Parts: sequence; structure tokens; C-alpha cells
Amino acid sequence: MILYPAIDLKDGQCVRVLHGVLDTATVFNTSPPDQATQIVNDGFQWIHVIDLNGAVQGKAVNADAVQDILNAVSIPIQLGGGIRTLADIERWIEAGVSRVILGTLAVREPQIVKEAAKLWPEQIAVSVDVRGGKVAVQGWTESSDLDAVTVSKRFEDAGVGALIITDIDRDGALLGFNVEAFGAIADAVTIPVIAAGGLASVDDITRLKARKGVPIAGAVLGRALYTGGITPAQALAVAA
Repeated sequence: MILYPAIDLKDGQCVRVLHGVLDTATVFNTSPPDQATQIVNDGFQWIHVIDLNGAVQGKAVNADAVQDILNAVSIPIQLGGGIRTLADIERWIEAGVSRVILGTLAVREPQIVKEAAKLWPEQIAVSVDVRGGKVAVQGWTESSDLDAVTVSKRFEDAGVGALIITDIDRDGALLGFNVEAFGAIADAVTIPVIAAGGLASVDDITRLKARKGVPIAGAVLGRALYTGGITPAQALAVAA
């Protein structure tokens, strides 16, 4: 299982928020490249970067901070937040992003996601962000009438590299993973599933790995990693 430590960017700083609400942001590091370097030094193989301002505004807002991260480390970066066009995707891939995350487009303009997946095979991830059983868009500020499995199945055989399933109701709250919800999606599609939202302790990784059915491919580490609820060595040992 691959672990993806998260760097959530708001106003150029590394923050954690509760349920995606920007006003709840706690700053954990004022230097995104320093945070990225720490993640590398801790032994992780990927970094999950989200432009929170960009997700809400529908355009890149923390582009300078993202570029600083790309300049600071050589491990793969997956990036989401405010990426809404093929030109946006191309720009970031050319800048060195290994995987571009598309969420709002997956609901509103799935054809663009499919086109992107053809142009950049395995370099596109679909973010399926779930609140109250429905998929949210526009930086989680708006809800759709679609459920997670419906959105996920749209991209079967499209060349998408991963589905990042976020449980908004648990995100940032340290309530533990809803393993069955992630598992139900993993069992319904052939695209690798990455679990996000709610990780509280190493037990969550253990439970993800232990569930019967299609294996969960990865997990995003957020607040628990920043507050010390889970240590990098613990997490990597269990994931391996």
C-alpha cells in the first residue's frame, strides 16, 4: 500500500482544515518546500498536494508554492485543486507533476477527464469527494446529486491512474477511516482506490489492509501525521 502524506496549501502555507472548510485552517508549516523535504526525509515515496484556495476559486492560486515543492524534491507529486482545463493539466505535467487530480471536472465535464486520461495515461487521478453520501464539487462548497460509485464507474477503462475517495464528513476530524465505504468502491471498479479522510492512527492502515475484497491501493495521511498521532516509521512499516 502506498502512503501519500498531504500538503494542503492555503495562502502559500501548509495547513490542515476541518471538513474542507477554509476558515478552520490551522497552519502547520509556513514553508511548503521545507514540509516536502521533511516528507522525503521521513521515507515516503509520494506527496499529495492540494491547492485549497484554487479548488474553491476554480483556478491555480498557490502555483508558486507548488512550484517550490517541485523544485525541492524529486519524489512523485500528485496535485489537485482548481485544475479545470486540458491546458491546466498540460501545464502542471510539463512542470513536473506526476499525477494530476481532477474532482469538479469528473462530475461536471467527465469527457474532459477521459480525454486527459488518453493524452496522459496513468497520470490522471479522479477525486471523488463524498459528503452525506453524495459527491461534492468546487472545493467541497457545492454538492451534486451523484453517489460515489456512479461517478467512479464513469471512468472505467478510461486510463485513469487512481480514484482518490475522500470522506468529507471525517476529513480532518481524526475519527478513523470508514473502511467499508472505501471498500465498496474498490470492489465496484477496477481502478486503484486511494482512501482519504479521517485517518487517526496506524490502526486505520491495518484495517484497510485487512479488509476482504479488492485491496485498497493507498491512503492519504493528513492531520494525524502533523499532530503526531501517527509516526512516519509506524505508518510505513504497517503499509509495507
